[in-house]
Amino acid sequence: MITLRNFNISDVPAFLQNSRSDMNVKEAEKMICRWNQKLENGKYFEMFAVLSGDEMVGMISLYQHSAEVISIGPEIFESYRKKGFAKAAMVRALDIAAGKGYKIVFQQIRVDNSASIALHSSLGFETSGLTYTNAEGNTVAIYLKSLL
Repeated sequence: MITLRNFNISDVPAFLQNSRSDMNVKEAEKMICRWNQKLENGKYFEMFAVLSGDEMVGMISLYQHSAEVISIGPEIFESYRKKGFAKAAMVRALDIAAGKGYKIVFQQIRVDNSASIALHSSLGFETSGLTYTNAEGNTVAIYLKSLL
């Protein structure tokens, strides 16, 4: 069973080991404190640890684009991939987003990320197939899902 919860300082070692080995402990602690303010660039933002039992297997974020539109950013740590954790975490995050009143989930997915495309398709996301180059220089397609 997957659960989501906000990060806390005791999560720093797992976070550094699995996601951000380029950071030091103080930088990670500062980042977690910033996440727990639940605000980024003046908009709602919330980062959750993805847990299987007591073990952190990844992280997932919710980021507000507008009053009705949100994005969900899953990251399952490499050694835990292909075990269903991403889909379970996404289902839980979709429930949280709907509970907060969001109506649409907006995702930019790299066209070469077949695992993410398969995940989102399995969850009922739709795309027009049109692509563009995003701010990071990646070719992406937009995937949308109604929460109504």
